[in-house]
Amino acid sequence: MALYNSRMKSILLAACSVCLLMGAESLNVFGQKWIVQNPSDWVVGDNLLQLKVSAEPPAGQPRRPTRIALLDSKPYTKVTIDAEIKRNGRSLIFVYAWQDDAHYNYAHISVDNAVAQNVHNGMFHIFGGERVRMSSLEGPGSLPTQDWTPVRLVFDGESGRCYVEVNGKRNPSLEAVDLSLRWGRVGLGSFDETGDFRNVKVSGETREPGQLGR
Repeated sequence: MALYNSRMKSILLAACSVCLLMGAESLNVFGQKWIVQNPSDWVVGDNLLQLKVSAEPPAGQPRRPTRIALLDSKPYTKVTIDAEIKRNGRSLIFVYAWQDDAHYNYAHISVDNAVAQNVHNGMFHIFGGERVRMSSLEGPGSLPTQDWTPVRLVFDGESGRCYVEVNGKRNPSLEAVDLSLRWGRVGLGSFDETGDFRNVKVSGETREPGQLGR
């Protein structure tokens, strides 16, 4: 019975994920397809993706990002994302280990330091509910200017470790280990602001979709 329930749970989670993607559309940029819920929120340029419309999470729902461009690919067990980003507000995000819209992790890359704003400039975990911070509060804000800034995210599902380099430098605020989501897709976006991404490159090792987190 336990095995049956586990399998049914996996089927339901997969179905929810498929339903989410069926209601979405794709954008072609950086030589790949990216799935978005509202294409009118985004503008595609020459090796450039711009998020033009900000949005707060719906009232009464868990506070987690809703404006995400999700790479149309198999789930990654190991992945590196290289990009240049430019914030219009205070922050942008990189999503990793995305398994469905209620189970994923993200890096929040912000002008703020985490001591002043503990829901900014850190690594966050979504597992069916509210965002939960996974990373240290130590370290400076990562995006002090609104200039184009090189960023690299590196995720290793075997160890569960993910870290972000900004301008080639690591920051304790942007490093964490999560052993519950060991693989998943990747994405770009913002929690509730707007900004630009260019020269995005994604590389790594993929697997077939399977049971949540395993």
